[in-house]
Amino acid sequence: MSVLEEMRIRSLGVIDDAVVELSPGFTAVTGETGAGKTMVVTSLGLLLGGRADPALVRIGAKAAVVEGRITVADGDAVALRAEEAGAEIEDGALLISRTVSAEGRSRAHLGGRSVPVGVLSELADELVAVHGQTDQQGLLKPARQRQALDRYAGDGVAGPLAKYAAAYRRLRDVAAELDELTTRARERAQEADLLRFGLNEIAAVEPLPGEDTELAAEAQRLGHADALASAAALAHTALAGNPEDPEALDATTVVAAARQALDGVRSHDPALASLADRVGEISILLADVSGELSGYADQLDADPLRLAAVEERRAALTALTRKYGEDITAVLAWAQEGAARLTELEGDDDRIGELTAERDALRAELSDLGQALTDARTAAAASFAEAVTEELASLAMPHARVSFDIRQTEAADEASGIENGGRNVAYGPSGADEVELLLAPHPGAQPRPIAKGASGGELSRVMLAVEVVFAGSDPVPTYLFDEVDAGVGGKAAVEVGRRLAKLAKSAQVVVVTHLPQVAAFADRQLLVEKTVDGSVTSSGVTVLEGEDRVRELSRMLAGQEDSETARAHAEELLATARADG
Repeated sequence: MSVLEEMRIRSLGVIDDAVVELSPGFTAVTGETGAGKTMVVTSLGLLLGGRADPALVRIGAKAAVVEGRITVADGDAVALRAEEAGAEIEDGALLISRTVSAEGRSRAHLGGRSVPVGVLSELADELVAVHGQTDQQGLLKPARQRQALDRYAGDGVAGPLAKYAAAYRRLRDVAAELDELTTRARERAQEADLLRFGLNEIAAVEPLPGEDTELAAEAQRLGHADALASAAALAHTALAGNPEDPEALDATTVVAAARQALDGVRSHDPALASLADRVGEISILLADVSGELSGYADQLDADPLRLAAVEERRAALTALTRKYGEDITAVLAWAQEGAARLTELEGDDDRIGELTAERDALRAELSDLGQALTDARTAAAASFAEAVTEELASLAMPHARVSFDIRQTEAADEASGIENGGRNVAYGPSGADEVELLLAPHPGAQPRPIAKGASGGELSRVMLAVEVVFAGSDPVPTYLFDEVDAGVGGKAAVEVGRRLAKLAKSAQVVVVTHLPQVAAFADRQLLVEKTVDGSVTSSGVTVLEGEDRVRELSRMLAGQEDSETARAHAEELLATARADG
């Protein structure tokens, strides 16, 4: 089992520099009001990932630092999570530190490694349960009472609750999609009509990929056919000659003469032979170009009817590109996407039918799971209430009775509820149950919600009883109680101390208390005392033993350390506690 052995606190609140040595059993932290007892709780909260408040930094200090040493066993949850984070565990000891600067920056270290603060929070879930007066107020809320019951029930509730939560989330998604489909039906119909119009318009034209580019080039040729034909004829004559004017020079004849002149002497000089070859290449190229010019002129179509047809087709394509894309390729892409979207929109009716069927099936599933949750909670509530009632008998409330009221609220209408016990009831993410913890403090009293029927002292004992019951069913290594005994006194305070001591036999218990009856049962008592030296206030934490402990208990009893009556009472309390131990 992991145990918090020691904390060192520096520059935190009223504490200048103090070491808190904790017992593996029951440690009581005492001291006068304002001495800084709650800083022990605050320090542990920081050490385990709590919010870093720069206001906690001692005035004049650059940063507050809290360091802790935890003994861990190989293979336990704390050790495994620390090792996952890269922490080093030496001789079974895990070191944790948290630094909060006056500017608000926060750093965390675990086993010598810098880690995110969230890692410390994860360790806290496995290591310690912290309870204070704010937790008492939290226990007054029905939602917290339901969570406490679910925690006690364990897998009996956790299993169906996990399935219920998954079905609930899916139902929420399905309902949202259904609502979107039905409320936007008009907008979707209008969108579908626009898509159909556009697709029909494109289908009527039947454009082909790249057709607009090809037609633009053809229009250029047709529009300048005469000029193109004349230029081709003149170029052909210049290259190949004019049959009607055999005396005129042409490029083919001139190059042929040059080639003939060079061929006669090429064997005498390789350089000249190379030039002769190049002239031969020119001659072949001239012949090829001349032939293509002749064919071009013959194939050139100057038909004005074809030009008109091309321009008409281009106008039809332009009408499409003005609406659906910058060119025909983009128009065709729009048509493809539009067809897919139209298919989706036209399938809305089918989709609505599918979603409606799934919604009804999910509500039926939630009804079954919600009933299973109600049954599991009802069974667990009887056991939980009996266990808490037994604990209250040990806390000087022998006649008190705790029970749970598990009820459901009728749904506003059929569509907004699920079936539970033959009724249509409202439901939420945790089921259909409203859970409330009831207390009958004495025989004949009607059970009432603890928010209304419990005094401050009774509420403290109910919460302690609940935590003790949890310790048996869902234990954690360390319990920290911050003045959970508020409002308790006399015999009840003795019983609270006795019960905390019993809890400390199976777990580490740290209690910040103002009650000597509680502190007397501790295995170790720490005194937080404040000294004033000029304008600087510092606080130290010391372990009380022997006469020092009797003196502190006397102060707590009577406000006077040297009262003989108080001393006698203090010694009696210690003797009673030792006898119980």
